[in-house]
Amino acid sequence: IMVPDLLLCLSFGYAAALKPTCLSAQFRRPGDYIIGGLFPFGMDTINLTARSEPTLVVCERLFVDGLIWALGMKFAIDQINNSTSLLPGVKLGYDIYNTCFEPLVALQSSLLFLTRNGTSGIGVLCNYTDYQPRVTAVIGPHKSDLCLLTAKLFSFFLIPQVSYKASSEKLSNIDLYPSFYRTVPSDKNLVEAVALLLNKFGWNWIATIASDDEYGRGAQELFLNTAGNHSICIAFKGLLPTDLTDSKAKNQLEDTIKLINKTNVNIIVLFAFSQPVQALLEHSIRMGLSKKVWIGTEAWLLSNIAASIPNIQSIGTVLGFIMKAGTVPGFQKYVADLFTSVQQDKFCQESREFHHLMNSDMLDIHCKECDHISLHNVSSMLSRLLIQPVYVAVYSVAHALHRALGCTHQACPKAAIRSWQLLHFMNTFPFKVNGQSFMFDQSHGTNTGYKLILWSWNNSTLTYLPVGDYKESLSIDKSQIQFHTADQKEPTSECFRRCKPGQFRRIKGFHLCCYDCTDCPENTFWSSKDSSTCTPCPEHQWAPSRSTRCYDRSERYLFWNQPLTLALLTLMSITVSLTCLAAVLFLKNLETPLVQASGGKLNLFALLTLTLLCLSCCLYIGKPSNDLCMIQQMVYALCLNGCFSTFLIKSLEITLVTEFPRCAPTFLRWLTQRRAWLLVALSLLTECLLCFCYLRLGPDYLVSDYKSLPTEVLLVCNTESWFAFALMHGYNGCLAFVCFMCTFMVQTSGKKYNIARGITFTILIYFIIWIFFIAIFVTLKTVLRSVTQIGSILTTCLSILGIYYIPKCYIILLKPDMNTVDYFQNSIKEEPEEDS
Repeated sequence: IMVPDLLLCLSFGYAAALKPTCLSAQFRRPGDYIIGGLFPFGMDTINLTARSEPTLVVCERLFVDGLIWALGMKFAIDQINNSTSLLPGVKLGYDIYNTCFEPLVALQSSLLFLTRNGTSGIGVLCNYTDYQPRVTAVIGPHKSDLCLLTAKLFSFFLIPQVSYKASSEKLSNIDLYPSFYRTVPSDKNLVEAVALLLNKFGWNWIATIASDDEYGRGAQELFLNTAGNHSICIAFKGLLPTDLTDSKAKNQLEDTIKLINKTNVNIIVLFAFSQPVQALLEHSIRMGLSKKVWIGTEAWLLSNIAASIPNIQSIGTVLGFIMKAGTVPGFQKYVADLFTSVQQDKFCQESREFHHLMNSDMLDIHCKECDHISLHNVSSMLSRLLIQPVYVAVYSVAHALHRALGCTHQACPKAAIRSWQLLHFMNTFPFKVNGQSFMFDQSHGTNTGYKLILWSWNNSTLTYLPVGDYKESLSIDKSQIQFHTADQKEPTSECFRRCKPGQFRRIKGFHLCCYDCTDCPENTFWSSKDSSTCTPCPEHQWAPSRSTRCYDRSERYLFWNQPLTLALLTLMSITVSLTCLAAVLFLKNLETPLVQASGGKLNLFALLTLTLLCLSCCLYIGKPSNDLCMIQQMVYALCLNGCFSTFLIKSLEITLVTEFPRCAPTFLRWLTQRRAWLLVALSLLTECLLCFCYLRLGPDYLVSDYKSLPTEVLLVCNTESWFAFALMHGYNGCLAFVCFMCTFMVQTSGKKYNIARGITFTILIYFIIWIFFIAIFVTLKTVLRSVTQIGSILTTCLSILGIYYIPKCYIILLKPDMNTVDYFQNSIKEEPEEDS
């Protein structure tokens, strides 16, 4: 039905401007109170991914819907300014910016709105009660993901923000978004309406697809939760890419079409905006997808982007819900008059003057593309696009301002009103727009209900045919709906599919015939046809995902032929060779002053125990057993004790000579010659007793670990008693600590060799190695535990060789002139004082 206003629009439609107009200058006007606007004039950002600096993001392609919404805001404000009863004597100004569908762009405009009035800076204050931002309220933006970003900013300042299209249920949380309002229902109402529609036709086996953005994901999640309560089974759920320029977008769309084909569903519920829907429908037509029933939402149903796809009639039946909204009287005539005016030089000159009064050089992201379009480009959308939500949003702010200022029907005082003062009046008072009453509910939304519409084609002409109504209940006129089937009756939607071997049925909803085919997870297998569960494998077996049988686990330990093992054995061989060479060298020079000063024959015993300690690395390689696990720690403790006991004797000797010189002659004989061997034997005997305690309290034992590795059983030695472990190794730690305390303060003159320093640094490195060893040993339960033990043994041996023995070998081989009695006799004593 064509109304006179639409005829007037079309009469001007083909009078396209021969030169650029000044339409872009119409979106800024000064006033007593400024209302900000965020509208998607354009899409396709051209420099978003290429930004290396925080420069302005721009978009190049005009989005006609956004332009019309913005004109709706301008129309409402112009109408309010001409009213003699709503805000008499007060002029509302407006500042409308382009969001380009991008959060970055919307954020930049939002920051401008938050600047202190009359400046370009945002004040950083402790208390914003008296802060006067640039705008009194904000209208928009249209997308939920943009609102979730901007609403946090405006809610901090408690600036009223009224969206005309964002429907995400997350925005209903008034604790997070206390100043956010919307003039559209929440997605919660929408998905309830969709569920009732599916029940009306008995469709319980459907697919749902959503755009991969806040609106799509949020609506789909709500729908999935609601579907279960209505006995609706979901055969397939998918997401559409929003960045269609991405190289993976095409493959993702094609995979979605293929999966829809596999599920054999006839009903598809589509929550998405027009651009992803356009891409999906184009691919479904190109790939020959059979006709379906597409259930859509206002986000794409009324857009000419989807409706203008070539051969769009071949996709099947399109049903969907759009918000109930009345017409806005006079809007189409207003747009027609405006397109005529923007071609006139005088009007444009006045517009540009108003534009410059708003500091237009501050941020230039308005509608530049608008100067190159005519009424003909927008006339097709004027009759179908819902303008009332924008119109009501502006009037909600105007009515709140009316009450906050204390206006009468004759005049309004021009008082300084803070933005947060409007919230009380928006929350509690209803308002009327063109005779219809509106009020924000507890979640700051308006639930006006929905209309169910059908895409009705007459040849190539599309008509949006109302076939139902929803507010709290759904009513449908089925007689008006002609489906794509041969008899034009509603298609059936059966819950049926065959699972492949290795998959089990996961029941969906309340119908046993509705299920997903789900792969059996790892370590379970498919045991019978049409099974609803997978059978776990026995502990000694494993299975990959989607398996029909279990496999025996292979054993895992430190094998002899592993590259890592060969590297460790090579390092062990080098260490053993160096130890043996040092022992041979010390044996040949046993009677020299250096060897005698270092401990004499005790050095040979220490080097022998070091050799055995290195060779004990072989105990950690190969398949472990309970006996091997028990022996490993004891061999390590005994060999290390043999070496440290010789260091202890030398450390005590150094202490007597340096700290107790008068007692030294009496006690030194207990630390030299045969009595020194007695002390070594006592130390080893003590360690043997501690090893016996270790055996009684709880030695290490073999554990078969089935959890650490997915396909193998890990054979690892486990510590049963950490107390016994600490007791056995702690004794060596005590010996090392005594050696360190006896030697770390000893000094000599530059003319004497400092034997104590070698012991000090050797013990210090040992402590460092053990700190790391304990930290790793306690936490590791893999083959690397054996590697850690081997590494700590070899590192300890190399540190003793490198710090204590190799420097002495260097003197014996390369500095024989230093191997003298004078250089090593009393080398740990200070220079004699005069009274010595």
